[in-house]
Amino acid sequence: MQTPPLALYIHIPWCVQKCPYCDFNSHGQKTPLPESEYISHLLDDLATDAMLVGDRPISSVFFGGGTPSLFSAKGIERILTGVGERVNLADDAEITLEANPGTVESEKFAAFRQAGVNRISIGVQSFGQDKLKALGRIHNAEQASRAAGYAHNAGLSSFNLDLMHGLPDQSVDDALSDLRRAIGQLPPHLSWYQLTIEPNTLFASKPPVLPDDDVLWDIQQQGHTLLEQAGYHQYEISGYSQPGHQCQHNLNYWRFGDYLGIGCGAHGKITDAGANQILRTVKVKHPKGYMDLSKPYLFQSHNVVRADRPFEFFMNRLRLLEPCPKQDYERYTGLQIAEFGLAGKLTGAIDAGLINETPQSWQLTESGKRYLNNLLEKLV
Repeated sequence: MQTPPLALYIHIPWCVQKCPYCDFNSHGQKTPLPESEYISHLLDDLATDAMLVGDRPISSVFFGGGTPSLFSAKGIERILTGVGERVNLADDAEITLEANPGTVESEKFAAFRQAGVNRISIGVQSFGQDKLKALGRIHNAEQASRAAGYAHNAGLSSFNLDLMHGLPDQSVDDALSDLRRAIGQLPPHLSWYQLTIEPNTLFASKPPVLPDDDVLWDIQQQGHTLLEQAGYHQYEISGYSQPGHQCQHNLNYWRFGDYLGIGCGAHGKITDAGANQILRTVKVKHPKGYMDLSKPYLFQSHNVVRADRPFEFFMNRLRLLEPCPKQDYERYTGLQIAEFGLAGKLTGAIDAGLINETPQSWQLTESGKRYLNNLLEKLV
């Protein structure tokens, strides 16, 4: 077993308001943000987790939420300075911060860049005002376009636009119009993903009318063609980028890399190659509990048993369209392909046309990309 690359995820749990489709650990902002207090807890949390990784370099940092752009640039700078004091942050680390178009202006993007952020992910979701309203977003289409312009002018290494399709009452033409407008902003990276109804959300209790499967398939096929013609390469199920602008942090997740997770409800994965163990961690979810000095930040942790590692590996790795080296499976799970009946399950997936195999690797087929859930069921 070998130790994979290491990343850091930092969770900022507050939003201006909770979106009806969102199942992330986020909380509507009802009182002034306890920014300084929360940052102190983040850094204490990291100091504890740092003991799990020693001097291993951190290759990427991702501020997720919630809406991290609600924090001040000075606050983000304080966090990154503290990160550098507690762990081995690589000089060329990709540092991403999620932003809502309704919470930023040009000066704030430039200040985030000066604080050490080199990549921004902007949660546009749609350029249609009716769709934005249905999604509970606080921004409008013009603010979304302006935010992309701010990102271009801020001197960032890269930026991403998040865009959804399969929205309530959305036609193929509506979805492609959204996509054309996003492409027109010239983002180096586009996350283009289908809206799904998740449990414990407002949409789950009051489901909107979503496009049927035929419409969704037409959106995906025609949208994919549109993106390729515009020079975007699909490297992940919902990730498209211009050459050299793949999200390194997400690549680390999907390649079964390790990551520290700090902040409310953050998840982590840490490999101890010497002990042949994979530790998964979850932090206390609610901000009040997380900032309670009488309690630990860690909510729960468990070692991934050997029998669960094959599915966990492929559940992540098969989101990527690149070939998956067989040696990565053995190195990062500590298992042989012959164990737990994996070889037979893979043969079934190959026979079904869901993956291709060479002596060195496996790779998702077009059919496997479309029926990914069915493929994963074959690997359970």
